[in-house]
Amino acid sequence: MSILEAIILGIVQGLTEFLPVSSSGHLALAQHLIPGFDVEEVGVTFDLMLHIATLFAVLIYFRLKLVTLGASLFEKGRTADRRLIFLLFIATLPIVVAGFTLKDPLEQVKEYPVAVSALLCVTGLILFIPGWINARSDREHSLRSSVIMGIGQAFALLPGISRSGTTITAGMIAGVKPQLAAEFSFLLAVPAIGGAMVLKMKDISSIPTDQVAPYAAGMIAAFFTGIVAIYAVLTLVGRGKFRYFGYYCIAVGIAGLIYFSTR
Repeated sequence: MSILEAIILGIVQGLTEFLPVSSSGHLALAQHLIPGFDVEEVGVTFDLMLHIATLFAVLIYFRLKLVTLGASLFEKGRTADRRLIFLLFIATLPIVVAGFTLKDPLEQVKEYPVAVSALLCVTGLILFIPGWINARSDREHSLRSSVIMGIGQAFALLPGISRSGTTITAGMIAGVKPQLAAEFSFLLAVPAIGGAMVLKMKDISSIPTDQVAPYAAGMIAAFFTGIVAIYAVLTLVGRGKFRYFGYYCIAVGIAGLIYFSTR
């Protein structure tokens, strides 16, 4: 893998991890599109490094919020923050169960770009649901909304289904304010990405000496584009532009279906 290829994949990972367009789907399609790219040769180690970079992007962007949540565990009178931690825990449970029981068959979907393209179209349709049903999204988080968002996140284990897209949409359908749903989705990424890293740890191998520079370049690209993506989503959700990503997902999905089914 060259430095340029690593940077391209890092940008794809950083942007699509937080934009509601599916990072796993875009990475899978990008790897199939890069001429001569050997997915097996790169293995899961590079994928893990990119996820570490995007995890750091979340930690840096929400550092003050995370510090506040952590401090609430040791201070009295911080019931709202402790309640948010509890709701994040509840919302994480579905993806934990799905990750342990369905990890291998779900990862095999990456090998079929036509299937990934079709799932991108599904993501696009999911993003339109709040508008179709005229969802009234004006409430705070509740146990019900956390469970619904958690189930949405579990479905995003399928390559092509966006984690942020399904969780934010699920929150809006459950009545949560769009901005709050987006922030909850990104905070939910911390245990989700961290858990995925733990699951992949046993599969990683050491980084070859000649690949240190490409790995570092890919991680740097993923980190900075990840921060940009978080800011973009929070801004666009607040302006009611979230559904525009749906058009993009459907367009890319249809293009992928046509391209990969005719090769």
